Amino acid sequence: MTNTKNDQAGIGPIVSSSHLASGAMPSMSELEYALIVTSNAFSRWTMRCMDAAGLSGLTELEIQVLHSTNHRDREKTLGDLCVVLNIEDTHLVTYAIKKLVGLNLVTTGKRGKEKTVRISKQGSEACARYKTIREGLLISSVKSMGVEEVDISNIASMLRALSGQYDQAARGAASL
Repeated sequence: MTNTKNDQAGIGPIVSSSHLASGAMPSMSELEYALIVTSNAFSRWTMRCMDAAGLSGLTELEIQVLHSTNHRDREKTLGDLCVVLNIEDTHLVTYAIKKLVGLNLVTTGKRGKEKTVRISKQGSEACARYKTIREGLLISSVKSMGVEEVDISNIASMLRALSGQYDQAARGAASL
C-alpha cells in the first residue's frame, strides 16, 4: 500500500475503484482517481473561464484547439493539432475547427495539399481575455497555496511520461 496521510490515518488511499486499488500498485488507482477529478475540474474551468472571456458554448476540446492554434502564432495542420493534443479521432478536431471557423476565431488556408488553421484577430483577443481571467483567478490562487513552480513542472513532466505508458498499454490492449 501507499504511504499517504490517509493511509497513516487508517483510511486508505482515496480511489474511485477499490477493486483496481487491490492490485499490485494501489497508488496508480489513487493517481487515476486524481486524474478523473482533475480532468473534470479542468474541463469545467476552461469552459467557465472562456464563458467569462465572452465566448459561451465552446466545449473543452474546442477551447484546447483554439489555444493550440494560437500557440506561437503559427499556422497548424489538423495533424499538428491532433499530435499536440494526443487525439486519435481526427473528426473531433475537424468538427472543432469548423465550429471555430464559423465563430471567426480561426481561419483556414492551405500548405501544399494540407489544410491549415491560423488564429484570427477575434480568436487571439479571446485567448488574451482568457489569459487575463486565468491569471486573476487561477494563477493567483495557486500561487497563494505556496506551490513551487518547479514542483508543478515536475508533476507535469511525470504526467506526460505516464501518458506514454497509458498509450503503450492502450496499444497492447487493442491487440488482445
